[in-house]
Amino acid sequence: MSSPVETARSGPPPSPATIFEAIVKQQAVAASYNRGEVTLAPHVIYTRHDEIYVDAITLDRDGRPPKEEKLGAFKLSGLAGLRITPRRFTPSALFDPKDKRYEGTLLMAVEQG
Repeated sequence: MSSPVETARSGPPPSPATIFEAIVKQQAVAASYNRGEVTLAPHVIYTRHDEIYVDAITLDRDGRPPKEEKLGAFKLSGLAGLRITPRRFTPSALFDPKDKRYEGTLLMAVEQG
């Protein structure tokens, strides 16, 4: 019998549309990532080396909040079982949409008020 993580990995690949919707609505997403469950506040989706990446603030990992807020890069293909949650988020001051890594590769980013 396969574990829930194995089952999630064998499902369809995560869709960028889920991240687009989460960014527009400023809603967190949940997924399995590196054998753990994460809740993320996605701030930007972009391409790098022909792969799609999401830069997001980790809101919790395995049900626990992180020690400090940081913006991490997550390969979209590694986010198994990706789904939007009802949890809302406010864009973080750590996110800089003018960062050089997004030049020419940005697909969508949160609107900063």
